[in-house]
Amino acid sequence: MLRSPFFCFATFLLLFSCTKKTTVLLNQESIKTEAVSLRKKGMSAMEEKNFNTAFYNFNKSKIIFEKIKDSANIVYSLIQMASIQQINGDYYGSKETLTEALPYIRKKNIYNASINNSFGIADKELSLYSDAIYYYEEALKDCTDSISKQGPLNNIAVVYIKQKKYNKAIHILEGIINTKALDNQSLKNNKARVLDNLGYAYFKKGFTEKGLVLMTDSFKLRNQIDDTYGAIESNLHLAEYYIKTDPKKSNQHSLEAYKTATKLNSIDERLKALQFLISNDFSNQNVSYAQKYITINDSIIKIRNNYKNKFAKIKYDSKKEKDENQKLRLEQAENLLALQKAKYQRIFFITGIVSLFFLLAYLKKRYENRNRIDKIKTAYDTETRIAKDIHDELANDVFHAITYTQTHPLTTENSKETLLQKLNHIYIRVRGISRENSSIDTGSYYSVNLKEMLSTYNSSNTNVIITNIEKVNWDSIEDEKKVTIYRVLQELMVNMKKHSEALLVVIKFDSKSKAVMINYTDNGKGCEKSKIIKNGLQNMENRIQATKGTITFDTQPDKGFKVIITLPK
Repeated sequence: MLRSPFFCFATFLLLFSCTKKTTVLLNQESIKTEAVSLRKKGMSAMEEKNFNTAFYNFNKSKIIFEKIKDSANIVYSLIQMASIQQINGDYYGSKETLTEALPYIRKKNIYNASINNSFGIADKELSLYSDAIYYYEEALKDCTDSISKQGPLNNIAVVYIKQKKYNKAIHILEGIINTKALDNQSLKNNKARVLDNLGYAYFKKGFTEKGLVLMTDSFKLRNQIDDTYGAIESNLHLAEYYIKTDPKKSNQHSLEAYKTATKLNSIDERLKALQFLISNDFSNQNVSYAQKYITINDSIIKIRNNYKNKFAKIKYDSKKEKDENQKLRLEQAENLLALQKAKYQRIFFITGIVSLFFLLAYLKKRYENRNRIDKIKTAYDTETRIAKDIHDELANDVFHAITYTQTHPLTTENSKETLLQKLNHIYIRVRGISRENSSIDTGSYYSVNLKEMLSTYNSSNTNVIITNIEKVNWDSIEDEKKVTIYRVLQELMVNMKKHSEALLVVIKFDSKSKAVMINYTDNGKGCEKSKIIKNGLQNMENRIQATKGTITFDTQPDKGFKVIITLPK
């Protein structure tokens, strides 16, 4: 009796699927063991505050858990990665990581509350207070008992305090205290935190005596249970309380907070303590505190930016490795298919068609993902550059303006005028940063816009002369090179404004048959040629070289600054 082709095909598939299922189960166990091992390494590194290693291991474990579609462990790894990013100030990055976890979350998942609470923390630190409250309330919905609800409730109250909605904060915190949910011996840390926040809310509301009693009770409780980190917050709140009534006591609490925060390497608390010390102390020590503040603030911004870049690179490298592995596996499958083609040609004909379909779907998805990643990376690079500009251009000016208001009475006209000048200077710098990051019109008005940009650096102290800009046939120059010229001249002018103290700046344009030449000269203080890179001019050279042009710097101390730029048309 002859068997039909369909029956033979079905029998083959049944035998093949049984063998394959056994192999898959064995592989899954092996894969899970490797992923669990990486997760444990991540936890150990996190406890030791080795955040780069911890982030790397959690990311690797997440990728491996994805292979066996272990949703719970994927989400757990992503939550830990987001927590590491938040510890190191990468709040936007943490939100992106938490968003990756959402597709793996099912309704009433045990991690729902944790994810929503983490979203709330990120938005609170980014001053997105309405969004933070929304996520804390979502976390609250997934808490199953009165004790687990205390964390999100306390967090909501903290946001209300930041929004100056003290009545709402007091209502929530009083409710927590009145429920007696925190009377358990093991929850004294939580009770101390709630008492401190409640006292601080009363103090900010104007009930100073009641606020002081609660904050003092919290401070005593924290010392009693050796809650060193919590004591920092108590000291800061008490320092703020006494800042007007008893500066000496305020100083004592500020100094205690600063010492403990330094010991625990808690940067934000150190900065806050220094702010109070600067406000309270008008002696020579004040200068020391201010210098420490600036040094720590600059340092933490650099460190956090480094962490952000490293976390982004770890993710990028993992994605690249994952894509390459997928491509390798695909090539191996195709090779195996080619070797067995002669024997199973008829059997795998349909399989080949299906594989082709999935391949096209995969390539389409990969193309879409690549475009999305490029857009995210471009946005991230732009945000990083703007953040650096804001820090470099504005941070010190804003700090000095704040310090000025704290150290000078604003009742005199002279003080008011000085403060207005400082604020106007900050406003001009903000406009400058906006202009530097705006798009450039390379059309028919390019030369007009370029001349207008250069002219904005004219001032009562500096005369900027621009010659022959109209003689250049800008229509014959590529848009990319126009953008390069605009940005390089803009960087030159910014550098002049920051460093040169020039009284006269001359920018001369010249057009030849195959090139455009630009001569820049100022009579500023100049610098050593070896220090050009340190002044930020290396970026100009990179831009010019990218368009196959040349840039030559000629400068000496007290002999001005000259630049010759040549770009091929």
